[in-house]
Amino acid sequence: MKFLKIAGIVLAIILVIPFIAALFVPRDYSVVKEVTIERPHQEVYAYTKMLKNQNNYSKWALKDPDMHKEYRGTDGEVGFVSFWRSENPDVGSGEQEIIAIEDGKRIDYALRFFEPFEANDKAFMEFEEATNFSTKVRWGFDGHMAYPMNAMLLVMDMEKMIGDDFENGLRNLKEILESK
Repeated sequence: MKFLKIAGIVLAIILVIPFIAALFVPRDYSVVKEVTIERPHQEVYAYTKMLKNQNNYSKWALKDPDMHKEYRGTDGEVGFVSFWRSENPDVGSGEQEIIAIEDGKRIDYALRFFEPFEANDKAFMEFEEATNFSTKVRWGFDGHMAYPMNAMLLVMDMEKMIGDDFENGLRNLKEILESK
């Protein structure tokens, strides 16, 4: 009987530890990757501003070329929405909306994921003229995990998971634009 009582206490402590740990783990995280593209700033910005062009370089879009896509609004303008739905669980479904544009410098996006999980996050792309013939592009993501799910950030390396995908996408973008 004493053994069962001790085992019950130990089990309760083990179950409570993640909830306590989650109180001290940040809920927000950020990932930013960059690349320098050997093309003029305005050319890089004009191509990247068109959200539909992400289908050509984004790792997520390239994971399922047969995914269902819908668009609303005028591409390259605030309010444009790109919706996707895929049977591939790594892609799921959601939508991306252009929410702000600082012409030639930055584009902000709202990301709304529906499946395989629900989340509302933000992303951005920034552009900086490095030389007359090269452009620095930064692709960033700001995520949020609510309590107690934020405890997963202790074991999930979001920098690696999302960062690797951004680096892949930026390499694809560089290859596309430099081959023109």
